[in-house]
Amino acid sequence: MKIMIMDGQGGGVGRSLVEELRIACPEAELIAVGTNAAATANMMKGGTSLGATGENAVIYNSSRADVIVGPIGIVMANAMLGEITPKMAEAVASSEARILLIPMSRCNAAVMGVESRKLSDYVKEAVEKIGI
Repeated sequence: MKIMIMDGQGGGVGRSLVEELRIACPEAELIAVGTNAAATANMMKGGTSLGATGENAVIYNSSRADVIVGPIGIVMANAMLGEITPKMAEAVASSEARILLIPMSRCNAAVMGVESRKLSDYVKEAVEKIGI
């Protein structure tokens, strides 16, 4: 199973996901895809040896992943202070992969019915839902 972990900014959410997935899904191929080099590097410090950066990396890997996981902004054009290009958002949203989104309030989007919880709780829930 190929799991694409996508993040931007500093890559903190993605790194948390990589760390948990590495333990919970040791047989999975984890691919860290960042919108910038700092995000990719931080995710790779979480324990994956595969990483790529930028718009083309998002487009390429979105079409090849079985699962895509990251903050909700990865499907919103211009989210993360403009780091998510419209092509990135379209590639993720159009992927045939299973997409798991972590709710974040910084994207100026609120998902009705979602309770406010700690990031670590959402990361654990996402990892459980991926379950191999």
